[in-house]
Amino acid sequence: MGVSDYGHRFLPKDSLGELLASFQEGRKVRVAGRLMTRRDMGKSAFADLKDEEGRMQVYAKKDLLGEEGYEFFKGLSLGDIIGIEGELFKSKTGEPTIKIEKFERLSKIVRTLPEKWHGLKDVETRYRHRYVDLISNDEVRATFKARSRIIREIRAFLDKKGFMEVETPMMQPLAGGARAKPFVTHHHTLHTDLFLRVAPELYLKRLLVGGFEKVYEINRNFRNEGISVRHNPEFTMLELYQAYADYEDMMAITEEMVHHLVVMLYGKDEVAWGDKTLHFRTPWRRISFYGALQEATGIDFRKISAREAAKKFHIEVTKDMEDIDILNEIFGEKVEKDLWDPTFVIDYPTVMTPLAKAKAEDPELVYRFELFVAKMEIANAFSELNDPAIQRERLTAQKELIGEHKEIDEDFLMALEYGMPPAGGLGIGIDRLVMLLTNQASIRDVILFPQLKPEKKADENIE
Repeated sequence: MGVSDYGHRFLPKDSLGELLASFQEGRKVRVAGRLMTRRDMGKSAFADLKDEEGRMQVYAKKDLLGEEGYEFFKGLSLGDIIGIEGELFKSKTGEPTIKIEKFERLSKIVRTLPEKWHGLKDVETRYRHRYVDLISNDEVRATFKARSRIIREIRAFLDKKGFMEVETPMMQPLAGGARAKPFVTHHHTLHTDLFLRVAPELYLKRLLVGGFEKVYEINRNFRNEGISVRHNPEFTMLELYQAYADYEDMMAITEEMVHHLVVMLYGKDEVAWGDKTLHFRTPWRRISFYGALQEATGIDFRKISAREAAKKFHIEVTKDMEDIDILNEIFGEKVEKDLWDPTFVIDYPTVMTPLAKAKAEDPELVYRFELFVAKMEIANAFSELNDPAIQRERLTAQKELIGEHKEIDEDFLMALEYGMPPAGGLGIGIDRLVMLLTNQASIRDVILFPQLKPEKKADENIE
């Protein structure tokens, strides 16, 4: 027919969602979107058009489009992207509709969309071909729009409190800031190995030394570890640091910000989570690390070794696991399973937290909390250690504990020697927070392109 399958610039003036929300019969409109259904009726046809904001019926009539134009419309494939100019009216059934006066195809689909009534259901395919998932499943698009809104609101919340957003290196000469296995890469010009950051913590603290008093970063971190419904090797964190504050201030910020997000999204301080309801009414419960373990098991873990405790509760441990790992395993098995509504776990062992300040009245504990909701750790915060001598001792012990890829960051220790003010630091897992606030059980449902195993080629399945 002499018509290109792939059109050019066509800027819509209207969105389908807005047209439906403020419908005005007779209004002239210019819209664009994807053709999702079509119902031919001889000399006229109804179809559904879908854009980012909504879905609306359109009406094509042979008398208006001419014989050639109408035949071209009838020849469109479901999934084609088209631009339309027309007029709003209501059909005989009262449905808001766009009467097409002009249209053009902007992009032709050459694959078949999933079956129209059921959409794309296969989980592996949904994650691997997210673009088809987004076309097919409106609720998936709604989840990611909510994620964007949550992150935007976090920025507005912190900006209003006087925090400054900053950016720190994603490729670092040392794998510092967290006890995690890094990804290693190589810079050819510098002839040196670099590490994708496991955390931005040590760089953000350098900024406190430099005189900035309230900083935050919404950052991408990379950890070369397991994949599960709660773990993705590449993930998003909020980290913030406030000079002259402590972990009590971080608790207050966490409580206020998360409560604000819940109310913003739902107009109340409750969230559905599977078949449960999570209650975010403040203040949130606080329990101590050792106190919670003793309440759950009847054992004072400060008077028994971690390995003895693991043996007593039949928790499998390996030879290379340290007390830190074992304590975490036991806590996860005996305590985390019951932490549904927001709960601050405080007073962690010093051995588990080398970058936090020890409690003056009990140096074996540190000023630290973790926030748990729905059995998941959501946030982690400290009163930051700012004594360079003690920090060197802690990092040296950690290096001996962990070994590979854990060099002491001498420049960070030098920064502390210039004087870092007492500070509170907070990290919140954005992906897990979005899981909670959108009622998604898997982290893959809140990450647009989650990490997956390589897709098998067809011939790999042939024996």
